[in-house]
Amino acid sequence: MRLAGRVALITGAASGIGQATALLFAQEGARVAVVDIDETAGQETVRTIAAVGGEALWVHADVSVAEDARRAADAVAGWRGRLDILFNNAGISNVGVLHEIPEDEWDRVMAVNVRGVYLMAKYAVPHMIAQGGGCIINMSSGAALLGLERRAAYSATKGAVLALTRAMAVDYADHHIRVNALCPGTVYTPFVERYLRTSYTDPEAALERLKQRQLTGTLARPEEIAAAALYLASDDAAFVTGAPFIIDGGMTAGRRA
Repeated sequence: MRLAGRVALITGAASGIGQATALLFAQEGARVAVVDIDETAGQETVRTIAAVGGEALWVHADVSVAEDARRAADAVAGWRGRLDILFNNAGISNVGVLHEIPEDEWDRVMAVNVRGVYLMAKYAVPHMIAQGGGCIINMSSGAALLGLERRAAYSATKGAVLALTRAMAVDYADHHIRVNALCPGTVYTPFVERYLRTSYTDPEAALERLKQRQLTGTLARPEEIAAAALYLASDDAAFVTGAPFIIDGGMTAGRRA
C-alpha cells in the first residue's frame, strides 16, 4: 500500500495509461480522482475501482479549458481535504510534417498537451503548497528525445512538457513538490488503435513498423507505464525530481544495424 492515505488526480483516466494508473494507484491505497472528457468510460473506471474495494471520484473536465482545470483541482482537493499527486496524463496526437499541419490542428494539440499541463498544475500546486508538499508527474514521450517521422506537433508538445517539468522541479523544490516526466515509447492503447485505423490505409503494417521502433520489438502495455508512474508517485522516489523517466523498450537507445 505504497500510496495509502493519499489523494491522486489523474487526467485522461478514462482509458489507456490513465485508466491503468488509476486502478494501480487505487490498489496501492490512494483515493483516485478520474478526470476526463469521456464520461461513459470515466464512470466505468470509477465503478471498476469501487468493485475492487477502492475509492474514486469522477470529474468531467477538458484540461485545456482554464475553468475546467480550476474546478477539477478544487473539487479533488475538497473531496478529502488534500491533493497529493497530480498525473498530467491527458494528451492527443496527430500525423503530419510541419508545413502540412492545419493551424487549428496544431493549436489543438498544443492546447491539450502543453496548456493542459500548465493549467492543471497552475490550479493544483497551490493546494500542494498549502499542505506542505506533493508530487507531479507529467506525461512526456520518447518523441521528446528523438525525431519521429510525421510527428512535428506531437514531438514539439512533448519536448515542451519535458522542459516545463525541469523548470517546475526547480521552482517548487522548496515547497517539497517533486516534479518528474514519463517518457514512454509506443504503448498499445485505444488511443494508438484509433490512430492506426484513421491514419494508415494498412493499419497492421503500420503496427509492425511501430513495434520495430523499440529494441524489444514490441509495444508497451499501459500497465507497464502505470508501474513507472507508481514508482514516481511513491516514497521510493523521494530522491527523484526534475527527471525524464525513460520507459521505451530501447527506442531512444538506438537501432540495430
